[in-house]
Amino acid sequence: MNWTKYHSESEKLASQAEAALKDGKLEEAERLYQLAADAEARALSVLDQTKKRTFGITAVSAASLYFKGKDFGNAEQTAYKYLATNKLPSFAAEQLQSILQSIWNEKIFQRAGIEFVKGAVLVSVSGGLVVPGGAPLDLIHRKVDEVKNIFYRIIEMLLNCPFRRRGLPSSEIQDQFRPWLFQTDRGSYRFAVRVQKPSQTSLLPDRTPEIEDVTQKFFEVVEASAQDTHEKLEEIVPNSEYRESFLKITRNLAPTGKSFERLEIKSATDIEAAPIVFLPESREAINKTLRASKKKTEEESELKEEQLSGILRNLSLDKDWIEIHTPEKDHRTIRISQTGDMIDDIVGPMVNQRVLVDVFVKPDGTYLFRDIQSEE
Repeated sequence: MNWTKYHSESEKLASQAEAALKDGKLEEAERLYQLAADAEARALSVLDQTKKRTFGITAVSAASLYFKGKDFGNAEQTAYKYLATNKLPSFAAEQLQSILQSIWNEKIFQRAGIEFVKGAVLVSVSGGLVVPGGAPLDLIHRKVDEVKNIFYRIIEMLLNCPFRRRGLPSSEIQDQFRPWLFQTDRGSYRFAVRVQKPSQTSLLPDRTPEIEDVTQKFFEVVEASAQDTHEKLEEIVPNSEYRESFLKITRNLAPTGKSFERLEIKSATDIEAAPIVFLPESREAINKTLRASKKKTEEESELKEEQLSGILRNLSLDKDWIEIHTPEKDHRTIRISQTGDMIDDIVGPMVNQRVLVDVFVKPDGTYLFRDIQSEE
């Protein structure tokens, strides 16, 4: 057989593995991934190494498939073997090095008895104040917090939990689904997030397939939120409260162009997956969707609209108000009332940070809350 036939066989087996994963047949999926990797390795053995790009892609594919099949020994051996040839294009060498780092992490977790749901999220921030390997701490802290909050919301949605407006996720969910943060290889500024698999099943009887798909659902929700039209988001998130919260959190992921200019989210394990890209215009597109979904009352239509810029200094959501300080303009502290539909884990990361607040202004100068977003 030639490269084409072996490679086609590998693609077919990998597709079957993906189908098995979606059906919750984890052991079957791992077996099929291993067979797909074997076929890809055979394709590699008959490939002319002067075809450098195809050679590199196939080497990465073989190592990646072994990794997905949890055959870490063959994955590591494949990566070492072809890195040692010095015949790989640079992109392939970098991807094999990333796979090696993932393999070493998995071995450490296995020895510690720690398991994760499948998949990992890679977040990359670039432009503005961000430099290769470095970024303002408060900026990265907020992005990590926002990604974590999306994960928790998705877990609650999959478990059919009532929509949470106040406070943190339940202690049981926080204990059972712990997000982990990982450093990554070279890039602008990048970090990876994985969710630890629950050690107990009392929280989710018969829900293993859904929980295994937490990371995939994360990608689906974020990608649908980033699109100009949100028909897909309505399809995958029927609950309007969850849908609005996802839109607001993903809006804050997007840059304004001040401290950074681009944020990418992609799979850290599926090297062929296209990234989800957030630019300043992405934020404006989400803003348009949110404005369109929130109809004004007759009273609000008669009021003046304004956008305030300042630092979120204080809030009491139970008492229905927030306060922002405007240092550049007039050093005022402005109280904004009627924040009733505000959600803790959306506004929480904004405390002591610069924000934009859309308000209605009453004739007596009272400010009424309409919307809030971070101002990077």
